[in-house]
Amino acid sequence: MNVDPPPVCNVLFLCTGNSARSILGEALLNRLGGGRFRAYSAGSQPKGQLHPLALQVLHDAGLSTDGLSSKAWEDFAAPAAPVMDLVITVCDAAANEACPVWPGRPATAHWGQPDPAAVTGSDAECLAAFETALQTMQRRIGRLVALPADAFANSELAAQLAAVGRD
Repeated sequence: MNVDPPPVCNVLFLCTGNSARSILGEALLNRLGGGRFRAYSAGSQPKGQLHPLALQVLHDAGLSTDGLSSKAWEDFAAPAAPVMDLVITVCDAAANEACPVWPGRPATAHWGQPDPAAVTGSDAECLAAFETALQTMQRRIGRLVALPADAFANSELAAQLAAVGRD
């Protein structure tokens, strides 16, 4: 008896600039998702380049940065875009903006956290802010991937996703 693997869950991480937090989410979920997830990221006002410290903490953590880029969220509302199953905002500004209508009506959640790119201070303080952001995203994504596959088919998914973002 052949058992089909569960379908891949497409997840879009959104932030305003798509240069730091959403990029961390994309890289982490693609690494930790065990083939069950395919992560993407975008921004409402993409900066067009990735923050150097985001790239550094990903590299230091042994995570690939291949294929990462700052993209507009409209790219994922286009007819040819992959259909998202989950859309997760990671900054308060993006959570409060009027988002495009996502094809397929994905579940949504807000996992807000401070913007490490807004931290000013010494190089060590700025790097520490990015390391904290990476650790927060890693903890949350660990909880996301630990959810059983059938959790993504039930009506309580939004509540479970919101709980993942509260820590």
